[in-house]
Amino acid sequence: MRHPWLVSLLLLCIASPGCTSSDEKDPNGDDDGDGLPNWWEEEMGLDPENPADGIECHGKAEYCLRSYDNFTFPETHNSFSTIEDGVWMAVNHYTALQAQWDGGIRAFMLDTHHLSKEETAPEDIRFCHGDPDSTLFYPCIYSEVDAFVWLRNLNSLMNNSTGEVVSLLLENYVPGEHLENLFNKTGMLERAYVHIPGETWPSLGEMVLDGTDLVVYWDYQYDDRFPWLHHAWTHSWDTPYGESEKSQMSCRVGRGDGAQQVWHLNNWLSSIYGQGDPVRSNDVNDYDTLLQRALTCWEMVGNRPTFIAVDYWENGEITNVTLTLNKMANWTDQLPAHP
Repeated sequence: MRHPWLVSLLLLCIASPGCTSSDEKDPNGDDDGDGLPNWWEEEMGLDPENPADGIECHGKAEYCLRSYDNFTFPETHNSFSTIEDGVWMAVNHYTALQAQWDGGIRAFMLDTHHLSKEETAPEDIRFCHGDPDSTLFYPCIYSEVDAFVWLRNLNSLMNNSTGEVVSLLLENYVPGEHLENLFNKTGMLERAYVHIPGETWPSLGEMVLDGTDLVVYWDYQYDDRFPWLHHAWTHSWDTPYGESEKSQMSCRVGRGDGAQQVWHLNNWLSSIYGQGDPVRSNDVNDYDTLLQRALTCWEMVGNRPTFIAVDYWENGEITNVTLTLNKMANWTDQLPAHP
């Protein structure tokens, strides 16, 4: 060895406090400037010094730190019941899935039925609207949307996007086995998150990185054969819906466990025929009107609405309202400017 003294000096340095560099990362810092703290990136297996090794959730890195129950998702009621989908009775929206997705909708209410009382095979699941026990018309007789095609399209939209967490609320009239077949064949089952009641919800970033970016609720009771099908009214609650007048809308519990952090703010009026009202949707979906209602309920309930569900999402500004709400950490924060 040409310089044995150098080795001795290095060993002495290592053993001496203060000799080595003390430039340790600040865990709360953001060394790569990607909007994510060092500690979180390390915990998630990301490189806190590489700005290219990061993620955004719903358009912002900071939202990846938000828990699922501390974010507000725009939701469409009877999402499949659209003029564009060929539905001609009991319509709830003008435009179909692609336009809803492009417009920022990330939660969808769907009604799962068999095609008819005779056609009840697993492959016969359709999205239809109505009462299957009706003595007049079976729900799918006047309009039906192929559930397999619809969910495959949603799966494709999710695959071609990054950082988006999606939720489905099923008003269900088919066996759980048939739903599992549906979600398996459309590629959606593998991305379904399973939540245990009483446990905290993960962050949006965790869900995205884990590949469990889909939460599915159904209105059947819990079935341990299908843990990914969360009983809606055990894991969440909603406000009353389908009122005839805006003055009747409230923040009280309609269905479910009001102690849960996840909840739906239902925000649509029914016509005198009990169907969606395209005219008055302009009023209740108005930006200022809907924002004020959401803030009032946020204050009364104590936590932000997880979902805001509307009819005729094209009327008014449902997605702009949720953009504004998500910029606020607390309902007392200064109101951000209109998006």
